[in-house]
Amino acid sequence: MMTKTTTLLLSLIVLLPSAFFRQYGTPSTSSPEYTSDGQLKLPEHYRQWVYLTTGFDMSYNPALTNTDHHMFDNVFVNPEAYKAFVETGTWPDKTIMVLEARLAEGKGSINQKGNYQGTKVMGLEVHIKDAARFPGKWAFFGFDEGKTTKMIPTDMACYSCHSEHAAVDTTFVQFYPTLLPIARSKGTLSASYLKETGTAQK
Repeated sequence: MMTKTTTLLLSLIVLLPSAFFRQYGTPSTSSPEYTSDGQLKLPEHYRQWVYLTTGFDMSYNPALTNTDHHMFDNVFVNPEAYKAFVETGTWPDKTIMVLEARLAEGKGSINQKGNYQGTKVMGLEVHIKDAARFPGKWAFFGFDEGKTTKMIPTDMACYSCHSEHAAVDTTFVQFYPTLLPIARSKGTLSASYLKETGTAQK
């Protein structure tokens, strides 16, 4: 026989998760979601995923080194993919990586030196591994203001750049400080990366 206290506790167990999701959103699954015409839906809760790294003023194009502003690039990956990488040193199918660009701020509040990240997201790029959908397994999507977007064409430079220079499975693991040692220990570093850096697989 249940007491009033037991009934109350059971009610809280049921209600608390739903209240949490109403406020913070339902956690995203490991699978990318697409519209009927093949556009990718923005994984809106990516900031609840695993944080990998932040780059500051990074550019792979020498022509873009002299700009009039500074940028932070934050990288997040879905938790299931992160767990698989830690175990294997490579990315499973349905990996979703999000690169978030934010403008660097200089002076604000008590800060007098250095930079911090601004509140406005200046751009979002998503890199997805979906072998059944994309001939090359991986695809890029760039978001502006919308919640859906078309795939970036495969003749764009981002594809060849990642293919030629990425440390693991067309991804720039060389810039992820906690994952690079894992890839090295698992022996999954790409031949092109090893040749480019003059290092040996360990």
